[in-house]
This record gives sequence, structure tokens and C-alpha cells, in this order.
Amino acid sequence: MVKIIGILGDIGSGKSLVANQFGCPVFNADKEVTEIYKKNKYCYKKLRDKLPKYIKSYPIDKIEITKAILANKFNIKKIVSIVHPILRKKMMYFLKKNKKRKIVVLDIPLLIENNLNKKKDILVFVESKRKQINKRLKIRKNYNKKIIEILRKLQKKLSYKKKLSTYIIKNDFRLLTIRKRVKFIKNRILNERNSS
Repeated sequence: MVKIIGILGDIGSGKSLVANQFGCPVFNADKEVTEIYKKNKYCYKKLRDKLPKYIKSYPIDKIEITKAILANKFNIKKIVSIVHPILRKKMMYFLKKNKKRKIVVLDIPLLIENNLNKKKDILVFVESKRKQINKRLKIRKNYNKKIIEILRKLQKKLSYKKKLSTYIIKNDFRLLTIRKRVKFIKNRILNERNSS
């Protein structure tokens, strides 16, 4: 039976970096959403119908999405209501495809908020200092402080996510340290599996 690991943490805390160190299939929601914007005509038509003032081109331009979110905070809920069901289907396909694996990782920012996790899933919380996070966010290509604030409001409190998690990884953004911590957690999970 495959073990599902869900990665939790703040925006820019290094969740994807941690997820990739497990050395097993990773479902990266951000990459999948980019793919949906590029290739899913159904999504484009739905978004264009709901947000005609902003969504005008196919493939969907992320700048148009950004403008829609900045113009009205309720627009993000409209976007999520269209994109999320498509993303959920992709995740279900990913889990089905990898059901014979020992471990798979879900790197989904709104994992808890959208009830995408199951009770038996193993949650790993990535903890980073806000100062380091902000420093890293500022060097991102499409950095926009307002967008980050809006996205953070969609998420449950970090203290709540931390409490839900089985494991906590303190991320100092040093690859060697992260690898060691992930290896320790992975071994624990695999050993639990063998002893159960």
C-alpha cells in the first residue's frame, strides 16, 4: 500500500525543495496549474466566461490571472472554483498511476484547505524563518507582495498546519541539512510500513 506524504508550510518556505528530496514521485500543484493554463481549453473557456474583463488569451497568460486577482479579491475564489476540480482529477490520476510505489509526495499549497488529504496521509510541515522566506520570495521572477498576501489569506494558520503534522522539518535552505532530515523521515516512514 502506497504511503502518501503531504507537504505543508508557508509560501516560499521551501516545500518543493523538501518534496523533491524524497526521491519518489511528486505531484507538484504549481507545475500542474501552469500546465492547465497552457493546455486546458475547457479551463480557459470557463475562466473567460467568469472573468471576461481579464481572461482574453489562450493559452492563459498568468499576467491576466494576476490582474484579475489584484482587481478584486473575490476573483481568486472564482479562479479556484474552476481550476481546483481539474487539479483534483489530475491528482487522482497521479495517485492511481503510482499506487504500486512505496511512497508518493503531494506538494499542494491548499492541500488541507481543499480537503485533498486523507486521514492516514503523513503530513510534513516545512518550517522556515519569515525573514528568509521574504528574502527568497523577492527574488522570484513574478514576485508581487499583494498577491502573496492574498494567497496567504486563503490558507489556514501555520500553527494549525504544524499541529496537524507528524513531522516538522526546520528548513535553513542548506541542501545537505534538508537531505539529512528528509532521509531520516523517509526511513521512519518505510520502517513503520515494514513493522505494521
